[in-house]
Amino acid sequence: QVQLVESGGGLVQPAGSLRLSCAASGFTFGTYVMRWYRQAPGKERELVAYIGTAGGRTNYADSVKGRFTISRDNAKNTVYLQMNSLKPEDTAVYYCNALGVYEYWGRGTQVTVSS
Repeated sequence: QVQLVESGGGLVQPAGSLRLSCAASGFTFGTYVMRWYRQAPGKERELVAYIGTAGGRTNYADSVKGRFTISRDNAKNTVYLQMNSLKPEDTAVYYCNALGVYEYWGRGTQVTVSS
């Protein structure tokens, strides 16, 4: 059974940091591109960050460049999103996505940035 389970979300003050994790199982993790998306209330889901299968290629939305870092550990079947200098506009549900032969989604984790 394929699973993508996000964790690490929560409430954080502006300028704070969070590290999201996404644990994958049920498919060959190392052959899948991994992505983080987010969806804020009333807005469309947007791509936040992308990482290639070996971890050497990454890309970010302009809104998070320089603040967020995506990484992966293929030995642990896990992808991470380190989020620094968080802003209220980063508040959203963050979703893990795996893209390869098939496409899989996690259920999301809520990130709220507020004082």
